[in-house]
Amino acid sequence: MRPVIGITCYVEPARFTVWEMEAALLPYMYIEQVTAAGGQPVILPPAGEPAALLGRLDGLILAGGGDIDPARYGRPPHDRVGYVRKFRDDAEFDLMAAALEARLPFLGICRGLQVLNVTLGGTLHQHLPDVTGHEGHSPAPATFGHLPVRAEPGTRLAKVLGTGGVTVPHYHHQAVDRLGDGLTVSARAEDGTVEAVELEGHPFALAVQWHPEAGSDTTLFEALVTAT
Repeated sequence: MRPVIGITCYVEPARFTVWEMEAALLPYMYIEQVTAAGGQPVILPPAGEPAALLGRLDGLILAGGGDIDPARYGRPPHDRVGYVRKFRDDAEFDLMAAALEARLPFLGICRGLQVLNVTLGGTLHQHLPDVTGHEGHSPAPATFGHLPVRAEPGTRLAKVLGTGGVTVPHYHHQAVDRLGDGLTVSARAEDGTVEAVELEGHPFALAVQWHPEAGSDTTLFEALVTAT
């Protein structure tokens, strides 16, 4: 049987066939990548008690999405913070804490990295162009930037991707500021932005700030499925 990989999702207004209404949704790229890697994807909406399902999962992906409420890391909101969804924050922070306690293999993507970092006491740069001086990590609405990142030698990520630089799809205007407890930086962009972290002593807890689901390389998803 394929390992069951839970994937968190959005709840947003959507249009499909003849309907326009609020929907639980996820870009299909996530589904395709998990399936290609040998997993069985299951979408986890931020409703009910998704953390209670962890015993039925072999692995977990926290997907991309809107910004985390800065109150969770003790900061007032920047004027560029957007798409905060309290119900999603509530569900995913509970889910993240439970997954860490259960030592469930975990891959964080974009927002997923930020949830992991804040769960472990870290903070975020709320608008990355204020730090880097450019908008290459999120060049325009609905447009991926393509920037190189380099894995740190000796990290789990380096074993998966190698230590040479790789160009990957970016779409984020926030990133790690203070690193959460127990986390190691496992990749950076050329401008110094933290682009991946991993948790020491965990069987597989890896998170990337870029969007591997939007690329053609299934390596990260295969690593997650193999770790289950």
